[in-house]
Amino acid sequence: MSELLIIVDVQVGFINEFTHHIPQRVARLIQRQEYASILFTRFINAPDGPYQQLLDWHSCDSEPEINIVPELEPWVKPERVFSKPGLCGMPNELASYLRKQRIEQVFLVGIDTDMCVLKMAMDVFDIGIEPLILTDCCASTAGLQAHLAGLAVLSRNIGANRLREAGLSEGFLAAPRNSFPGGCED
Repeated sequence: MSELLIIVDVQVGFINEFTHHIPQRVARLIQRQEYASILFTRFINAPDGPYQQLLDWHSCDSEPEINIVPELEPWVKPERVFSKPGLCGMPNELASYLRKQRIEQVFLVGIDTDMCVLKMAMDVFDIGIEPLILTDCCASTAGLQAHLAGLAVLSRNIGANRLREAGLSEGFLAAPRNSFPGGCED
């Protein structure tokens, strides 16, 4: 058991009807005890950052939205949580940690497939570390189409062989329908 898992932005502010299944899947993945190290990233929308200044998007700028979801709290160690002040992908502290530990391969899961997971995977790839994306433990707050678009871009840029399944999808490509608390019935 020497594998490294990076959980990208599975935080309160990114849980919606399209991503609500991810915390439980990631918790089940961790419970397999296949990973020697588990690291977390979290997105913090800085007041002077581009999301607020250019896009006028003000979510994920404070607690509770920036907190790692409660389902994953048993595995959260403060020194293993790396904050990102925007779409930086890999924070400098995380890159330093990976280099210092001489990591050659990482498994990535999280939210949003088409944004932060994609950027993290490409940044990891760019510094010579092999990223392996567990696709059934990733989702996009914008829905299935955005998730699939992210996977298509990843396939082209880091190789289709680096997109894998953890076997936790229970037959659903995306979030099971009508299972989001407060969701609509058909």
